[in-house]
Amino acid sequence: MRAVTERGLQVVIGLEIHAQLLTASKMFCGCAVAFGAPPNTLVCPVCLGLPGALPVPNRRAVELGLRTALALGCRVHPRSQFHRKNYYYPDLPKNYQISQYQYMDHPPLATDGWLEIEVDGEVRAIRIRRVHLEEDTGKLLHPQDGRPRSLVDYNRSGVPLMEIVTQPDLRSPAEAREFLLELRALLQTLEVSAGRMEEGTLRVDANISLRQPDGTLGTRTEVKNLNSLRALERALTFEAERQAGLLAQGTPVVQETRHWDERRQVTFSTRTKEEAEDYRYFPEPDLVPLHIDEAWLDAIRASLPELPAQRRARYVTALGLGRHEANLIVRDPKLAAFFEATLAAFPQPRTVANWLVGDVAGVLHAEGREIDQTALTPARLADLLRLVEEGRISIRAAKELLPEVMRRDDPPAALVAERGLEQLSDPEALARVVDEVLAAHSQPAEEYRQGKDRALAFLVGQVMKRTGGRANPDLVNRLLRERLRNA
Repeated sequence: MRAVTERGLQVVIGLEIHAQLLTASKMFCGCAVAFGAPPNTLVCPVCLGLPGALPVPNRRAVELGLRTALALGCRVHPRSQFHRKNYYYPDLPKNYQISQYQYMDHPPLATDGWLEIEVDGEVRAIRIRRVHLEEDTGKLLHPQDGRPRSLVDYNRSGVPLMEIVTQPDLRSPAEAREFLLELRALLQTLEVSAGRMEEGTLRVDANISLRQPDGTLGTRTEVKNLNSLRALERALTFEAERQAGLLAQGTPVVQETRHWDERRQVTFSTRTKEEAEDYRYFPEPDLVPLHIDEAWLDAIRASLPELPAQRRARYVTALGLGRHEANLIVRDPKLAAFFEATLAAFPQPRTVANWLVGDVAGVLHAEGREIDQTALTPARLADLLRLVEEGRISIRAAKELLPEVMRRDDPPAALVAERGLEQLSDPEALARVVDEVLAAHSQPAEEYRQGKDRALAFLVGQVMKRTGGRANPDLVNRLLRERLRNA
């Protein structure tokens, strides 16, 4: 961000994250929540906003909101209120959204929390302004069939959302990305949201402004349509540079909502930014306030799992993992569960971690799958690693076999036998091959005796070639050194 740096400006970012909650039904009605259902098949008078329909809060959604608030160290308000947020849009059937807001003496579900992130070795606590509950809108569809029209699918209307709003504590696009990664890991660990940006179950809007060297905070813009971590970082980088460029020209920044165009890699203006008064918030007359008692909070607090930060610290201090490997595992709760289960059968944390974040992750990335979408199980991975540890197969053979282990239900040992990958570890048989290689390559043997260690690698390669790569390399090295030393 050259223009920002050259002018001595500081980037100031706050995020608004919407997480779809893992409930079976919608926020205020009994309609099912399901991804990919045919349009307008999961609707009823309540989520369609028909006259006379009355909302009823989803207790499970409230509980998931409380789990998140407690994990973020928030102050949970014993009495909170739903409000009507009034605005017109085609996918909002009631012309208002039932939400929560810090309005007069009616607080949202929870406020004043924090979440720690680490960027470039520095740990910072990013403050959480509020955690509140609301309902989702419908979804506009724009068929590309040459006809100028838009359609609307109300299946998503009324789906439970939790909005997490940060204070403007983030100081770079990289920090914003890191925060979202950490928050997503937390939500998935708590099992409150699937957190899949590609499915829309995790969405983020970003407010960004620039602070002058004298401390004056500039006008902010809101950036929307950020449907991936990469889009978040790129959009904020572009927007910071755009604002810095305007200031350099003496042009004021306009407070507005801008969308990110992934194809053109630019933001573009869509509307003037609304303020709270534009939404005309007032208490929802069809819903009584939420009352949260201490007994309920204590039960939820006792049910919280080990959180990502706690798990990361344990992996580093107790299991001896590097922070990078620990972070990669913790950020994917499914991978973390797989790691823990594998350790129960093969208690070598660093070996298991290296395989999971290296070769296993490589196959998953290449095939576009998650670890629970493969045939690989903790027991089968432990079996594969044990074959290497016992010297029955080489590491190279294990890496070659891994994609097949991840596709088939057969035990690794059966796949090894099927493909003839078992390592040759018979000293007498290998000694005969070593002798043949030394007889056929007397010059490299003499070079090694004269102190040229690279000649040994050539001889090892010849043994491996004659055995089809199945010879135990450690045993081959030992036998060659013994023969050459005693010759």
